[in-house]
Amino acid sequence: MAKYKKSEAREWAREQMRGVANVVIPSYTQNLKGLNEKGIRHDIRLELEYGFRGTLLVSEVAITLDEYRQFFEWANDESKGRLMLIHHASFNDLEENIAAVKIAEANGAELILLSYPPNFYPETEQDIYDYTKAFCDATNLAVLLFPVPLWGFDRVHPSDIPATLIRRLIKDCPNVVAIKAEGGMPSIMGFVECHRLFSKDLIITCPLEHDMIALAQLAPIQFSGTSNTEYFGPMIPRIHKLLMEEKFDEATKLYWQLHPARKANAAANAYTPQTLFLHRMLWKFQGWLNGFNGGPMRRPTMRMNDGQMNALRQGLIRSGIEPTKDTNKAFFTGRHI
Repeated sequence: MAKYKKSEAREWAREQMRGVANVVIPSYTQNLKGLNEKGIRHDIRLELEYGFRGTLLVSEVAITLDEYRQFFEWANDESKGRLMLIHHASFNDLEENIAAVKIAEANGAELILLSYPPNFYPETEQDIYDYTKAFCDATNLAVLLFPVPLWGFDRVHPSDIPATLIRRLIKDCPNVVAIKAEGGMPSIMGFVECHRLFSKDLIITCPLEHDMIALAQLAPIQFSGTSNTEYFGPMIPRIHKLLMEEKFDEATKLYWQLHPARKANAAANAYTPQTLFLHRMLWKFQGWLNGFNGGPMRRPTMRMNDGQMNALRQGLIRSGIEPTKDTNKAFFTGRHI
């Protein structure tokens, strides 16, 4: 159950949403017929070792509700309250998303990243409002709004979720506590607008480390998440700590150190604006390079080739981060079977 009342959600967020949150993608057994408990627990332990404050338990993969319950149960048991577990509200429709958030509430979730179903086709602000309000009404957990081009909401407004709508949701949904401000990406205007208009009411976060490290030197970003920052191992939590201490020269030095890996990451994910979908296998490989479990993924999944994998590996090496010496093939087995 939530550690706070719905009416206290924003106060809780202001106190507890700090540091960096990344993602954990579920690990599967070798025959893909179930989840891999050892692999999942391994990843949660490494999250804590690397200094992450929280993690998104990714649901935007081939996983059932019962398996998602297991995923949360194991993650919650392993973290023992030391890691903020973030529910990924990314199931097929509103009804299934409400069922999933009940599972998350009962198994240690503290925050929700609100996604929208692929078959949801809003034509007006009111359509987006109605879905969002219905979801927020169905849970007591704090909700992280997520304006981003992935939803296709630019048919309603170029910012993906317009400020007028966000203002209504702040008024009507007391458990809306933060904005993951990627609206209009790759422009930073979505973040700037949300910070200017809403930072007195909500936590405004930029999860994209290439923007966050720069913007946080002008507008403090107490919480950054969620994204594939596990690709950089423990570096982004380390840099974020420097930013919060206003050690901007040190943070900037590390920013430039990571630039080869940053460019490799951008190249590997360059398909996203066309597909409006995130390559979860590739993200899992990025984590595996830094010690996370890896392992096979269920269909449907996008694929990888050695060119992509080797470019990501070399990006880390050129950035002074030593990736695993295991061969690319070993990723598809994983560290725990």
